[in-house]
Amino acid sequence: MSEYLETDVLILGSGIAGATAALELADAGVGVMVVTRAAQPEDSNTLWAQGGIIYQGEHDAPENLAADILRAGAGHSYPKAAQLLAAEGPPILKRVLLERVGVQFDRQENGALSLALEGGHSMPRILHVADHTGKAIELALMQALAAHPRVTMLTGHTAVDLLTPSHHSLNRLALYERRACVGAYLFEQATGQVKRCLARETILATGGLGQIFLRTTNPAGARGDGVAMAQRAQARVINMEFVQFHPTTFYDVAAPNLLISEAVRGAGARLVDANGEPFMQRYAPEWKDLAPRDVVARSIHQEMLARDVTHVYLDLRSYIGRPQIMEHFPTIRESLLPYGVDIATDLVPVVPAAHYQCGGVWVDEWGKTTIRHLYAVGEVSCTGVHGANRLASTSLLEGLVWGSRAARHIAAHLPAGLLIPGDDIPPWRDDGLDEPDPALISQDMSAIKHMMWNYVGLARTTRRLDRALSELYHLETEIESFYRTSRLTDGLIGLRNAVRTAILVASAAWQNKRSMGAHYRE
Repeated sequence: MSEYLETDVLILGSGIAGATAALELADAGVGVMVVTRAAQPEDSNTLWAQGGIIYQGEHDAPENLAADILRAGAGHSYPKAAQLLAAEGPPILKRVLLERVGVQFDRQENGALSLALEGGHSMPRILHVADHTGKAIELALMQALAAHPRVTMLTGHTAVDLLTPSHHSLNRLALYERRACVGAYLFEQATGQVKRCLARETILATGGLGQIFLRTTNPAGARGDGVAMAQRAQARVINMEFVQFHPTTFYDVAAPNLLISEAVRGAGARLVDANGEPFMQRYAPEWKDLAPRDVVARSIHQEMLARDVTHVYLDLRSYIGRPQIMEHFPTIRESLLPYGVDIATDLVPVVPAAHYQCGGVWVDEWGKTTIRHLYAVGEVSCTGVHGANRLASTSLLEGLVWGSRAARHIAAHLPAGLLIPGDDIPPWRDDGLDEPDPALISQDMSAIKHMMWNYVGLARTTRRLDRALSELYHLETEIESFYRTSRLTDGLIGLRNAVRTAILVASAAWQNKRSMGAHYRE
């Protein structure tokens, strides 16, 4: 039988969660293989995170942060998870990001770390590297992994499916064993080959699902691959209706959905209409422009409907000094200049866009899923921290904390060898299959994005959700038939995952009849 790859721990995804798990495991002497579908290992949601990461404010305490998380989560956050993040987050950040990989966070003139205030927080406690915090963290982690002898990095490889003996083993008696994960099928984009990768433990760290929506802040790979693979393997998946829409992405028909960081409003910018009049005080008198994201996004949505406009504006020029704009938001300014907008002198047109998935694969406090030897960390997972609506800057910290915790748990409980003989998993066969038509993939993906945006977006109704589910189920039948008669491509794998993930979101939204947090039923 053909050769297979083998590693102690297989990590699917290379953002902050997967990279932290890899580094902590490698430092503990465990062999790690990190796999990403991207051509460059640093290309992940983390790389594009403009906002910051929670540390600790002056006179701060874990119970203060936990209270802010629970308040933002609309009463649906898991208190135990929020308390764990609040207690362990700052020490792990100090140990991993400050001391181990040396991220150069912004500092005050006296050398102390600079702490910013963001929406929903009761005090300044957010660390930044100007407006490209995620990029600074990601590059520092990648540099550490590249130098580590126990880390193997596979780029340009797309995970096809998780390997579970009850589904894949040639030994049919494996059906009677408790469900376990023993690795994944990996598609090598450059050659079209599918490799079996066998591992003692597997970590899903595949990120989010924003690409199933028409407007999103997420990069191309965020199409729900991890949650779809986990659900096909019959892992428990929860809270999928809670998709957080970022209130402010740049609006221009010729531009991608460029994120305008929440830190801009934290620094004083206001949401205004075309005449420059602020409007958030009408929708959220207590918080105004620093209200939780779901409130701000829906307020913008209501303002657009009331005025019959396609977008609103962010006003930096009237509320933030030009020197501060130049110092703190250089990346945002440079990214918008090609489209004729200077954030230092112009009103910035903005519209909400799908940003973060609060739900995902259920995990416990160590990142363990309901499938043995399968962990999930970062946005693909649901720890319960975010509840119905994520507090600003918790996502990077959650990825860091659960990446570290999963690594520690695996290092302490790593099996002595593979759970099954490698040859019990058959090689992938696609002999005689057709080349997939890229036009069909593109059209089906476009249909999913429009359906989700129009029917399962910021404001949902029973009739819209009924329509979404009817059309998505029909489309999935077509896509599965297409998938089973075609040779694999990254696009085809992503399309199959996207439609399954879209159904998970729409089904959860249909079942939850009560508006809460990011899930709003009209």
